[in-house]
Amino acid sequence: MYDVAVIGAGPAGLTAAMYSARYGLKTIFFETSDPISQLSLAAKIENYPGFEGVGMELLEKMKEQALKAGAEGKLEKVIKIIKLNKVFKVITESGEYIAKAVIVATGGKYKEAGIDGEKIFIGRGVSYCATCDGAFFKGRKVVVFGSGRRAVHEALHLHDIGCKVSIISASPQLKVEKFLIDRIEKRKIEVLTDTVIKKIIGSNKVEKIVIFNKKDKKEIELEVDGVFIAVGMIPATDIVAELGVERDAGGYIKVDKEQKTNVDGVFAAGDCCSKPLKQVLTACGDGVLAAYSAYKYLMALEVEF
Repeated sequence: MYDVAVIGAGPAGLTAAMYSARYGLKTIFFETSDPISQLSLAAKIENYPGFEGVGMELLEKMKEQALKAGAEGKLEKVIKIIKLNKVFKVITESGEYIAKAVIVATGGKYKEAGIDGEKIFIGRGVSYCATCDGAFFKGRKVVVFGSGRRAVHEALHLHDIGCKVSIISASPQLKVEKFLIDRIEKRKIEVLTDTVIKKIIGSNKVEKIVIFNKKDKKEIELEVDGVFIAVGMIPATDIVAELGVERDAGGYIKVDKEQKTNVDGVFAAGDCCSKPLKQVLTACGDGVLAAYSAYKYLMALEVEF
């Protein structure tokens, strides 16, 4: 019997596990490579206070701290969570565990665009997060591939930090509000519509892309230093469906200001939650709050019984 089971071992999950254990709660966290923590894919971290280095290095430090605090870690994929009266059964590919409270920190993953060469150059010019990696491309030529709000926000951020940025959209026009179009035009950011990226080319890093204009039927080769993919994100939240946890239209878990879901004893933190900003720092903050809320919930249960 565990007090708290944390599903996920990214920044949110590991922070939640560490704080939960520090509260004196018997805590277990589950780690998996599907989906893998986005932090582990970051080639370099420069926007986390007190740390600069490879994302995986920071993730390992977080894991060490969680274990040192007394949390127990399992490299097992959770496949189902069942509520049994006042407790939860967490079923993994290898076993079953009982916990009084659950913190879901399963994160999500950015959608891949399916471009030839995309996977090869991840971390070597291909990125899914301008806030995370944009600073490495100051003064360099980059493109953002996408048609929605996130693509525009990524392009605006890249422009404002000094990148030479263009937007490539597969749609006939950007699918955003006029005020965002105005911002793009004010900054004179080039937008290529009805265009797809067919291939990403390079030796050890991104050097060129091959684009195809669907309207003109023309294929062009462009020299670029970076390709930012902004075609959406998929939250890993199917696991809470049977519990009746509410999710928004995009599949993100709905939480209140204390990281509580609509199901008693179930909390959520990090990129799997319906929140506007998805950064390592905000994920850690969610984890702290989720652990505190789980602690309060368990203390109330003790009083009840």
